Amino acid sequence: MRKPRELKTGALYHVTARANRQEMILDSRGMKELFMKTLSRAKKKYRFRVENFCVMGNHFHLIIRPEAGESLSRILQWILSVFAMAYNRIHGLWGHVWGSRFFSRILAGLREYLAVFDYIDQNPLAVHRVRDPREWMYGGLWEHRHGYRTVADRPEPYVEMMVPDHGLVRLERVTPRRHAHFS
Repeated sequence: MRKPRELKTGALYHVTARANRQEMILDSRGMKELFMKTLSRAKKKYRFRVENFCVMGNHFHLIIRPEAGESLSRILQWILSVFAMAYNRIHGLWGHVWGSRFFSRILAGLREYLAVFDYIDQNPLAVHRVRDPREWMYGGLWEHRHGYRTVADRPEPYVEMMVPDHGLVRLERVTPRRHAHFS
């Protein structure tokens, strides 16, 4: 029998889900962008903040705060099912896309929040996808630094002070705008 999910109004959650059989369903740029577009659509349907995120080849991480009256389970069920339907349609497949149910835990306190925030930023570096986490285009660090608001919400001022890499920087060269199809 499943352990009941811990839910608390106003809580921040670390959420992750992994692809079925750990397949690399999110490995291509197109699938990462499809997943991010699905997250962006969910933000229009439900009221929640994404404090930080990272989309990897076979899983994703979110720090998410549902607003009062919103259900974390309902939000994630919508995101996972809408992405799965699109993924299956694109690839001519059917059946499960995601492995077991998504993992979530409440972040209790600033220290834990900052540790998970950093863990999410470092995920692409830990699996040798980049040499510097600021290079990973599919996460909150990239969006915060480049001023995108497609998935990640603007960090609270105290976060920008404690995690200065998430502050907006002006780049000398123009960075190509990804997600131009998001509106």
